[in-house]
Amino acid sequence: MTYLPTFDGPLTPASPLRETYLPSLRTTLVDATAAETIATLLAPGRRRVNFMNAHCFNVMARDRQYATAVNSADFLLPDGIGVALAAKMTGHDLTANLNGTDFIPKLLQEAAKMGKSVFLFGGTAGTADKAAAQLTRNIPTLIVAGTRDGFEQAQNDAEVIADINASGADIVLVALGVPMQELWLHRNAPYIDAELTMGVGAALDFFAGNVTRAPAWVRKAKCEWVWRLALEPRRLAKRYLQGNFSFMARAAKRTAGTLTPASVANRLLDITVAATALVLLSPLLALTALAIKVESKGPALFTQTRIGKNGRPFTMIKFRSMVSDAEAQRDSILAQSDREGICFKSRSDPRITRIGRFIRRASIDELPQILNVLRGQMSIVGPRPALPSEVDAYPKHAFGRLSVKPGITGVWQVSGRADVGFEQMIEMDLAYASSRSILLDLILIGMTFRAVLTGRGAH
Repeated sequence: MTYLPTFDGPLTPASPLRETYLPSLRTTLVDATAAETIATLLAPGRRRVNFMNAHCFNVMARDRQYATAVNSADFLLPDGIGVALAAKMTGHDLTANLNGTDFIPKLLQEAAKMGKSVFLFGGTAGTADKAAAQLTRNIPTLIVAGTRDGFEQAQNDAEVIADINASGADIVLVALGVPMQELWLHRNAPYIDAELTMGVGAALDFFAGNVTRAPAWVRKAKCEWVWRLALEPRRLAKRYLQGNFSFMARAAKRTAGTLTPASVANRLLDITVAATALVLLSPLLALTALAIKVESKGPALFTQTRIGKNGRPFTMIKFRSMVSDAEAQRDSILAQSDREGICFKSRSDPRITRIGRFIRRASIDELPQILNVLRGQMSIVGPRPALPSEVDAYPKHAFGRLSVKPGITGVWQVSGRADVGFEQMIEMDLAYASSRSILLDLILIGMTFRAVLTGRGAH
């Protein structure tokens, strides 16, 4: 039976890998897709990598030597739902769950294409050999340079290092368990010739078939830890029950320490206004969706990647106001923009439907972003959320507008919207970011009603 996932993501040339500091974990983690991470790890250069799950952070909290070993690694990869939830406590939605059992086969598939070899070190006697056999069955071009178990064959560090170096391996996977594997790598990685060394926990046991993976639907629901707990309750009960509670409690305490009265008040305002609007406007939302569906084919909602606070991409939701293939037509009409600068706007945009023109003028098309506010991706008040292509073209001073969450309404929206030029919009947003307050937000919310009634700049 094969469990290796198919990896069809593009492996692009390596660029600086995105990393995010998480106050709730007091740690910087990779914040990128699997493809982006693999491209960086397989690029020329020496790198040491650790996977970080809730258990790792629990050990880190009580073991200074382990914490030192972890923090000396080149990259730390987020592993598991617990880490994702801890990140969300401080408003960070990590790009991907880079858990080792899924990530490592993807890495090895790409390594095989590049002719790179791997050395498997760890597990009980025979586990590394079984893992090697399974990996090469699923990745026929993969070169396994050698194997050693993590017991008898791991007693002499110098002997292990000599064996690894003699094999000529490009990648070394060390599966000695937490914290031993990180301590071993911290101590010995400088003497290993391989460019990439990784602590991989129980990955070899999964690859060898010693541990059964959860069904796909369980993994999709992010509940694989429940499956493992059911299989090994005695061994994993303390780690998954008591340990996960301890991890989340510590993350919550650290998050609380980063909150200011202003940030709490802003979030409460967002939640209160968004939840109230969702209830009161639900009939309007339903009627709008129905009207869009009646007029033209395609979904009532339109989703698009926008750039949020600190440059993080998120999926913004709007009512669809254009024909369903509007994105494909965008490049052909860029020259028709009525607005100065890099942000496209056109009064005569041929892609806009009849219903679309009405809901744009009345700003009804923006209302589904209430859900983005409740998710913490946007605020009620803030700068307009920009497209990635727009941010790529920003002059240096414009990046200051990304220091706060984007909003449904804001200074630009109440000052004429599309009638305001790009440079003037940037100045407005920078001024807002530097002087944001609850009072200012309440004033802008009040001014929004006037802007909606006049329809100035809405097209």
